[in-house]
Order: sequence, then structure tokens, then C-alpha cells
Amino acid sequence: MWSWVLHRITGFLIFFFLLVHILDTALVRVSPEAYDAVIGTYHTPIMGLGEAGLVAAILFHAFNGLRIVLVDFWSKGPRYQKLMLWIAVGLALVLLAGFLPFHLMNVFGGN
Repeated sequence: MWSWVLHRITGFLIFFFLLVHILDTALVRVSPEAYDAVIGTYHTPIMGLGEAGLVAAILFHAFNGLRIVLVDFWSKGPRYQKLMLWIAVGLALVLLAGFLPFHLMNVFGGN
């Protein structure tokens, strides 16, 4: 059940990010100065941590979505759904572990 809840939460967060991204990109047509001001707020450590959270949400959502497809369309899927959940979480964590050091050095290192 927790994978179901997390899948919905991560899906909503990704949707919210895409909505904000479309709106702030569209702002360039309204006022380039306002666009520059909004983009300037994205270069803060808080937003850098938010980006790391976004990547974590995307990774979990993607791998859990593939797991759901396998559970639904593979005849042995329901039998292995718990194992596939741990594989999905493991893959997401491994990829996140590869991403985080470089991203956090960029956010906090000033490069």
C-alpha cells in the first residue's frame, strides 16, 4: 500500500513541478525582467535540495511505474511484486547515489 501512496505523491509532485516550469518559462514573454528575477531565485541551496528531491521522485515514480506494468501484464508479476518493489527502490537509490554527490557539489560548491 505504501508504494501506491508514494506513487501518487511523486506523480503529483512531478505534475506540480511541470506546471510551475511551464508557467515560469511562459513568463519570459510577459516580462523578461520578471523571468530573470524568478530564475534568480532558483539558484539557492533550498532550490538545489528541491531539485535533488525532484530527481528522487522521478526515479522512484519511473521504476515503480515499470513495476506496476509488470504486475499488470506479466503472468508472474503478482507473485514477484514485493521483490520487484525492492528492486525498483534499489535501482532508484543507486542512481540517486550517483547523482547526488555531483549535484550537491554544484549546489553548495558554487561551481
